Amino acid sequence: MRRRLDPAAWGLAPFAAYVLLFLALPTVLAVASGLFDADGSFTLANLAALGDPVVLRTFGNSAWISALTAVIGAIVGALCCYALLGLPERGFVRTTVDAASGVLAQFGGVMLAFAFIATIGLQGVVTALLADAGIDLFADGPWIYELPGLILPYIYFQVPLMIITFLPALEALRPQWAEANLTLGGTRASFWLRIGVPVLAPSFLASTLLLFGNAFSSYATAAALASQGSQIVPLQIRTALTSETVLGRENLAGALAFGMIIVVGIVMWAYSLIQRRAARWQS
Repeated sequence: MRRRLDPAAWGLAPFAAYVLLFLALPTVLAVASGLFDADGSFTLANLAALGDPVVLRTFGNSAWISALTAVIGAIVGALCCYALLGLPERGFVRTTVDAASGVLAQFGGVMLAFAFIATIGLQGVVTALLADAGIDLFADGPWIYELPGLILPYIYFQVPLMIITFLPALEALRPQWAEANLTLGGTRASFWLRIGVPVLAPSFLASTLLLFGNAFSSYATAAALASQGSQIVPLQIRTALTSETVLGRENLAGALAFGMIIVVGIVMWAYSLIQRRAARWQS
C-alpha cells in the first residue's frame, strides 16, 4: 500500500528550498567551476593554484585571524555568560543582553565597517579625542585598513555569538551537581575544576570552532575596511572575479572557494562531533 506523505512534512518545504537554492546550489557551482577552465574543459590547473605561495599565505592569514578572534571571543563571551548566570532569567539585564547579543551577532558587513571607521578611523571621533590628548593611534601607519584592523570588528560580532551559543550550556549545569559537591566536602573551586570545566569543555570547544568558521567565511566587513589588497581568502576570491590581472582565470575563484569549503567543512564536522558529545549530559 502506498504511504501518504505526512502533511506536517510540507512545513519543511520552505527550509528545504532555502537550503537547495542558497547553500547546496552555490556549493556545487563553486566546486564545479574550480574543476573546469574558461572553455568548459575539465582541468586540475585551478586546484593546483591552491599550492601557490601567495594563496597559501592568504589561507594562513585567514586561519590566524579567525583563530585569534575565535579564542578571544570565546573567552570573553564565556566570562559574560558566567556573569549572566547569576542574574534572574527574566530580569532586565539578562533579557537586554540576550536581545542585544542576537542583534549584534548579525551586525556585520558595511554597517560594522562604517561604525569602526567613524569611531577609530583616521578621522574618527575617538581618534580625534585621543589626538587632542597627545595619543596617536596611527603612529605606525593606518593599521585599521590593513589585516590587523580586522581583529576588533571580528571580535565585535564574535563575543555576542559566543553568548548565544554557550549560555545554554552553562544554564544546563544541574544544581544537584553543586549540592553533591558541597555535601562531599568540596568547594566552589573544586566544583569548577572537577565538574564544571570538564563538563563544559566540549561545548566551549564546539562554540570556539563555530566562531572560527564564522570568522573564516566573513567577507563584507573585510571588503569594506581593507579596500586594497587580498589579505584573506574571501578578498582573494573577489580579486579573482574582478581583477584584470587574472583575466582568463576566472575559475580560479571556484578553486579558492573549494578550498574554503574544505576548511569550513572540516571545522563544522569537528563541531558536530563535539556537540554530539556535549549533548549527552545536556539531555
